Amino acid sequence: MPVQILSGDPPRSRLLALLLILIVVLLAIAPFAFPGPRALAVAAKILVFIVLVASYDLLLGYTGIVSFAHTMFFGIGAYGVAIASTRMEPGWAAVGTGVALALGVSLLFALLIGLASLRVRAIFYAMITLAVAAAFQTLSSQLSALTGGEDGLNFKVPALLRPAYRLFAEPVLGLRIDGRILTYYLIFFAALVLFLLLLRIVNSPFGRVLQAIRENPFRAEAIGYRTVIYRSASNVLAALFATLAGALYALWLRYNGPDTTLSFEIMLNILLMLVIGGMGTMYGAVLGATLFVFAQSYLQDGLQILHQGATSLGPLAPWLEPLLTPERWLLWLGVLFVLSVYYFPGGIAGKLRRTP
Repeated sequence: MPVQILSGDPPRSRLLALLLILIVVLLAIAPFAFPGPRALAVAAKILVFIVLVASYDLLLGYTGIVSFAHTMFFGIGAYGVAIASTRMEPGWAAVGTGVALALGVSLLFALLIGLASLRVRAIFYAMITLAVAAAFQTLSSQLSALTGGEDGLNFKVPALLRPAYRLFAEPVLGLRIDGRILTYYLIFFAALVLFLLLLRIVNSPFGRVLQAIRENPFRAEAIGYRTVIYRSASNVLAALFATLAGALYALWLRYNGPDTTLSFEIMLNILLMLVIGGMGTMYGAVLGATLFVFAQSYLQDGLQILHQGATSLGPLAPWLEPLLTPERWLLWLGVLFVLSVYYFPGGIAGKLRRTP
């Protein structure tokens, strides 16, 4: 199996392997199988959040570090591309410069946060990262000359990725291959490579040390591992992968603002995706991001259909109609989350990996 060759850690469950293959195949053929801008936007968001959630799993699931600053690095990546593309001639040079500068800034911030506060345990470290993330979001809103403030930045992507670009004169399998489709496949292959790299990292000797630190940091220190160095390295790697996810998201949206990549709501969503999918598995990031983004995007539509059907239920209609109104989609999303945690306490991937 390719995954076993790349990481030494296969899914260990036929059902989990089938689900992962199904998700990858559907995402690979999404432009052809699910035509339309909305479906393509949902698929692109799933790909970006798979990388983002997997990078957070490296931090929380494998190292045991609770950080609320992950969206800060996500936003740095997006702002790096947006700022460079507005200040330079739009093109690949601007994108490359923005990504390089964003990685440099994220590296610096991750080192400072890691070295300054990784000796602090549990809730105290989490509060420090929350304060840093909140300060960064406020700063990005106030530096309007650089970041566009609350309005954010609209920018042009390279000509190859623009909707007006046509790769072929005629449609391929009924689909016109334009710059938007090329952007999607750029994100698809980048997300695939980044996820496989993360999978390789957590199953390397370095990843095994991180898991040892998660289980018992004092024992890991006692047998000779400098836990602060390993935890700092984990913090840096997670930040860099989150930065790359932010750059991909900015390329897709061709826009970035404080609420798009830096809001605390995104941080909560990442946590929910990780808990639903399963911490400490990496595969859980694929399942959690896919299920959550899909539910977030289409739950209202499903409730609308159920609400219309509830009118034909006679005496039950007055009871069901208020519960099935599309405006209550967050309520049902919460119910689905509670049910998933109740029936899959270790996450879906964790449960399936224990069931061959």
